[in-house]
Amino acid sequence: MKSINPALNQLIREYPEHSQEEVAAIVERTSRSGISWRKTSFAYRGELFRRLAGMLRSDKERLSRLMTEEMGKIIMESHAEIEKCALACDFYAEHAGSMLQDEIVETEASRSLVVFQPLGVIFAVMPWNFPFWQVFRFAVPSLMAGNVGLLKHASNVPGCALAIEDLFIKAGFPDNVFSTLMIPSSMVEEVIANPLVHAVTLTGSGPAGSSVASFAARYIKKAVLELGGSDAYIVLEDADLEKAVRVAVNARMINQGQSCIAAKRFIVIETLVEEFTSGLEKIVSELKTGNPFDPSIQIGPLARPDLVDDIDRQVRESLDAGAKLVCGGKRPKMTGCYYAPTILGNVKKGMPAYHEETFGPVFSIISVTSEEEAISVANDSQFGLGGSIWTRDLERGEKLARQIDTGAVFVNGMTKSDPRLPFGGVKKSGYGRELAAYGIKEFVNIKTIWIG
Repeated sequence: MKSINPALNQLIREYPEHSQEEVAAIVERTSRSGISWRKTSFAYRGELFRRLAGMLRSDKERLSRLMTEEMGKIIMESHAEIEKCALACDFYAEHAGSMLQDEIVETEASRSLVVFQPLGVIFAVMPWNFPFWQVFRFAVPSLMAGNVGLLKHASNVPGCALAIEDLFIKAGFPDNVFSTLMIPSSMVEEVIANPLVHAVTLTGSGPAGSSVASFAARYIKKAVLELGGSDAYIVLEDADLEKAVRVAVNARMINQGQSCIAAKRFIVIETLVEEFTSGLEKIVSELKTGNPFDPSIQIGPLARPDLVDDIDRQVRESLDAGAKLVCGGKRPKMTGCYYAPTILGNVKKGMPAYHEETFGPVFSIISVTSEEEAISVANDSQFGLGGSIWTRDLERGEKLARQIDTGAVFVNGMTKSDPRLPFGGVKKSGYGRELAAYGIKEFVNIKTIWIG
């Protein structure tokens, strides 16, 4: 596996892959460790995760630099990602026990209850765009529930994958409670098929999700999928326009736009389109692109050359179909996987910028005449991950939020994941939930016990 710095297009390091025999041995060791791990107390697991949270915070600079070096995230966002991982550790350390405590149910029996028991080995196939957070989002609730974890990380962030495994070891977790598999995608089915593996979770693209879901179904394993998104950002006529514009920039440009829950389709009431676009252009045109290690830089490189090619294709094809280029729309004349922050106006049905997930720094502005049309356009998508609505009327905002077919809708705020709230999508954005009490229950046996 090769780790390549996308800001410089330079090889960082090559990592050897595990052989089939090594993978089988790791799976077996992980399964054996699960026998004793599931018997540990919530207090014990919580103490280990609190220790891990402290290590994340104390080693934030080194871990952040690794992330920025491997996939190009600007350094300030890397810092924030490590802090968020620590927050998840603390949150579940405190709340997992109460989330999974027995539930008493009144029946004609002398005692009826529901108990939550770990499934065993959970296999995670994780993406490169949030190389620490995506892993911790799966690992913390899964392990706190008494499961053990196997990680197959994206092939372009092997350094992050091994660093995460090392953190678990140094925090004092028992051997093989959390293990990294250095394998290509071609070996994923083999791991899922292993009878010692009980469930699989994937965050990634639609094709990857379809493949993993088919493997899980073939071998009758539980699966959770968090896939792509094309989130609607609806701006109604009574919105606080200045705030809506300012937040729109952050909502779209986080991680250079390489986020499943980034705002992507900006659905704006036609009377505000000109002012919204003008305000957006003013901020976007002043964003500084460059070395992601420079704290003053706001836009770094995309993670790989093929991602630049794809976002450029989507922009060019949308322009050919009649979209209006407000700014950007080109590759800057600089070394690395960069693409200029881009605003497309007059985006219509039939254009890639309308239908496809744009995984890069591109705003697609869609004009609508009413709130009814705004909701219709928002739902006119194969995806259903998140979205947001901007209106000063909070009752109206909640009413409309209920009409959007997604896993989350934020009113007057940027869509984001939060350990306290469930996270996941519908339609081709996947199924199942992560985070909160709902997420920790995805990988447990919800068992009924009836006593006569």
